[in-house]
Amino acid sequence: MSGITSSLTTGRALVAAALLIAAGASVPAVASSTAAPPARSGSSGPAYDRVADFYGAYIDAVTDGGSGTLGTRLRTFYLTPALRSQLAGWEHRQHADGVLRAQNVPSAWRVTAGDSGAGHTWSTVRLTWGSPQHPTYTYLTVQSDLATKKISGIKPRS
Repeated sequence: MSGITSSLTTGRALVAAALLIAAGASVPAVASSTAAPPARSGSSGPAYDRVADFYGAYIDAVTDGGSGTLGTRLRTFYLTPALRSQLAGWEHRQHADGVLRAQNVPSAWRVTAGDSGAGHTWSTVRLTWGSPQHPTYTYLTVQSDLATKKISGIKPRS
């Protein structure tokens, strides 16, 4: 008899839920007193993911200012030696940050994948400046080596 009682109880619960839904009521899946925090994830995927990782960490390091040599260590890890040398020359001439191509730090960034060929891939980095109500944008073309995923070129988008 317990099998019949269990089936009747389950059936009644399903009918009650269907009636509530039909009446426009919502049926919570799980009652919880606190919402779960948002989840973030990552992977060692395409080269443009590395560009996004670099710009996110680099902007944080430059914004914090007191992070000491973190910006330099990030450049060492993510950028080719040739690019670091080129940036040093550009920065000396321009008195600005060569990674950001600016004297200030942007409020946000976005990386979009681009074309690939001849062992390289290109990404577009959009840097956001100003207030959220009146943002302005600058765009950079970032070249990465496919074999190493290291950033090998940064220039203003033409």
